[in-house]
Amino acid sequence: MFLAYTRAVSPALDECELTHLERVAIDVPRAVAEHHAYEQTLRRLGANVRRLRATPDLPDGVFVEDTAVIFDELAIITRPGAESRRAERRSVAESLAAHRSLEIIREPATLDGGDVLVDRERVYVGRSSRTNEAAIAQLSTILHPLDYRVIPVEFGGCLHLKSAVTRIADRLLLLNPAWVQPSVFSGATYVTVDPREPHAANALALGDVVIHPQQFPRTRARLEAEGLRVEPVDTTELSKAEAGVSCCSLIVTIGGREPA
Repeated sequence: MFLAYTRAVSPALDECELTHLERVAIDVPRAVAEHHAYEQTLRRLGANVRRLRATPDLPDGVFVEDTAVIFDELAIITRPGAESRRAERRSVAESLAAHRSLEIIREPATLDGGDVLVDRERVYVGRSSRTNEAAIAQLSTILHPLDYRVIPVEFGGCLHLKSAVTRIADRLLLLNPAWVQPSVFSGATYVTVDPREPHAANALALGDVVIHPQQFPRTRARLEAEGLRVEPVDTTELSKAEAGVSCCSLIVTIGGREPA
């Protein structure tokens, strides 16, 4: 059983934090419609969608992935690199406490959940403008007793590690080799994005289905050629806020391994 925690799009989304993209106007009502369709897709795929408390005054609140990293054994509440986002954590921690024991990333560490890719016992952590060395050290301390191995990763060209690579099936990754070196992910196989779609590496695996932005049909064809079932969703407006499909939900597995 999957629980999917989401949060409503803020009317202030147009004021979101940006790092790698030039700011352009966001059609917020259309972004709301995209997010609603995303939640409907999650429900259709069997997830129990639960909305977190709305945060209309927090422009990035819809991107809940950055506030926590969820494992079978525990959930880690992050300390986002953008100070404006730290108020998002309280409602996330309150909700996740019903399902997992909690660990907290503490100052001086900064960690965005979008920089953490979990593939079985391997926890890849991107060094970024949002995630620092202190966070990597704290993650290692928390996870080592549970037999997880934390692996720092260098990447470029995008905000978060999971903009460059995501897990789409067991030991199978989707990645942009121009942004992250495939050799980092020893033991995993991978599908590369179509070079004409550099932002197409962010996907969300839910059970045996891959949720993927519909605006990247060439990369979707590559996924389908691998025998994967792909559910396309429109993220045209949300992507203007440096969003992907993974960042709009926190997936909690009740019994079984955690999607990453």
